[in-house]
Amino acid sequence: MTDDFAHRLPLNQIRDGERIDLSADEGERKLIADRLDLRALDRLEAHATLDRKGEMVRARGRVKAILCQSCVVTNEPVDAHVDEAFDIHFLPEPKVDSPEEEVELVESDCDVVFHDGSAIDLGSAIADTLALGLDPYPRSAGAEAVLKEAGVLSEAEAGPFAALAKLKRSESD
Repeated sequence: MTDDFAHRLPLNQIRDGERIDLSADEGERKLIADRLDLRALDRLEAHATLDRKGEMVRARGRVKAILCQSCVVTNEPVDAHVDEAFDIHFLPEPKVDSPEEEVELVESDCDVVFHDGSAIDLGSAIADTLALGLDPYPRSAGAEAVLKEAGVLSEAEAGPFAALAKLKRSESD
C-alpha cells in the first residue's frame, strides 16, 4: 500500500455499522494519478460501511472516480468513469515463523488487506480498488483505424473462428 490517499482508522475507534465518506483532495488525486499513470484524476470519492468483529474489519461500499487515461495505441486522452462496489476485509498481518516462509492466498482472500493490529488504512485500500477498476487497455475512437493502417488484425480477424473460416474458404477453392 502507498500513502497517496492514506486514511488510517484506529481499530479501537471503529464502531460497528459506522459509515465513512472519503473524498481525495487535489494533492491526493495528483499522487494517485501519477502512481496509476493517469493523465488526470478529477474526482475520487468513496463511501463505506464498516463492520468490526475483534481485529477483523469489513468495509463495504462504492468508489467513484472521473479520470483520463492514455490510449494504448495512439496515446490520445481517453476519458473514463469508475463506479465500483467493493467488499474489503481487513485482517491482522499473519504470523510467520520465519522471514522466508510464504503466505499463500486463495481466491477468497483476494479482497483481504492486512493491517498492523492497531489501524486500517481505508484510503489506500480504496485507491488500490480504483486501480483494479481501470480499463487496462484504454482505446481512443481512432485506435482501430491506426491499428488497421499498421496491419494489425482485429480480434475477429485473428481469432480461432477466423482461422477456421479461412481454412474452410481454402478448402472450397
